[in-house]
Amino acid sequence: MFFTIVLGVWTAMHAYVFWRAASVPVISSHVSRGALAAVAAFLWLCYPLARVLEHRRLDALGRPLEFLGATWMGVLVLAFFTLLALDLVTLGGVLLPRLAPALRGWALVAAGGLAVVGLVQGLRAPVVVDYEVALPNLPSGRDGTVLVELSDMHLGTLIGERWLTRVVARVDAMKPDLIVVDGDLIDGDVPRVEPMVPTLRRLRAPLGVWAVTGNHEFYAGLKRSVKLFEDAGFHVLEDRSGEAAPGLVLAGVDDLTARRQLGLDGAPVERALVGRPPGATIFLSHTPWEAGRAAALGAGLMLCGHTHDGQIWPFGTLVRLTYPLLGGRYMVDGMPVIVCRGTGTWGPRMRLWRPSEIVRVTLRAGEKVAGRR
Repeated sequence: MFFTIVLGVWTAMHAYVFWRAASVPVISSHVSRGALAAVAAFLWLCYPLARVLEHRRLDALGRPLEFLGATWMGVLVLAFFTLLALDLVTLGGVLLPRLAPALRGWALVAAGGLAVVGLVQGLRAPVVVDYEVALPNLPSGRDGTVLVELSDMHLGTLIGERWLTRVVARVDAMKPDLIVVDGDLIDGDVPRVEPMVPTLRRLRAPLGVWAVTGNHEFYAGLKRSVKLFEDAGFHVLEDRSGEAAPGLVLAGVDDLTARRQLGLDGAPVERALVGRPPGATIFLSHTPWEAGRAAALGAGLMLCGHTHDGQIWPFGTLVRLTYPLLGGRYMVDGMPVIVCRGTGTWGPRMRLWRPSEIVRVTLRAGEKVAGRR
């Protein structure tokens, strides 16, 4: 049902954009309706066809087609919303009927310009964002512990070994005490990522690398994804907790979004947090849901990802309807929640307006909650 809805939305967006593009004078006078329909059909097919070709290991065709299709996905989103905004202002052309067709052309130009900006920003290296968090019950000897959070790397064909090597080198240079990976490490195909395991093993920290699964690990095959995590040396928290050091506990759940889609809820937060070892507790969840429940069960900090902070305008507004904790730092029932906007990107290698990020958290002993630096 989920993928049927996605396919329906994908089709409707193409129909609307090309219907409006056909009314632009410079397009209608130079491009036939048949040619425009053919272009629409090709672009509609690009991304799904690329995934099929890559699944069959036809990389010479699949990889360039996927980059084209993914980039078109971003352009389509921007074109759809700029044209829709114009239609709302002009009431679909009822107002300014003579100017509306030409204005649609300028809307498409604006969408193209935003796409270029988004592509440049999406291809930039992730920035490092620093936070300080006072963690209740943290032993005084652990004051100043540095944690690095990576989320939503979406390794596969568009984001590969070269990009991962640079990220691993940056994390290593930070000399963190603890590393967490908040899911969606894999984009959709485990065999594509398995050759990168030696590079992932270079993610090392004295207190270990701890991970939870994201929705894309479910889509790629949960068991095989977890095995890849374990082969990389990660401690995988599947609805359980573990002690990184005396008095410092990590607990985590398999992805809540995928569980809801698949009807697999079953109180995972309680299973992860009830009966955990004593001490300060950091709760890991790919999806930024159930923060209130985690706080009630005694978690002192929650780390999440999944939302990409909307990634491309205006998805931030739309995503917030389902995920109110969209990106950055929040306080939920006295517990800090940090939502990473993603170390990588999903789909188009685009971002408007905030770049990808690596989150670095300095943990402080005591009750006073420090602010963001």
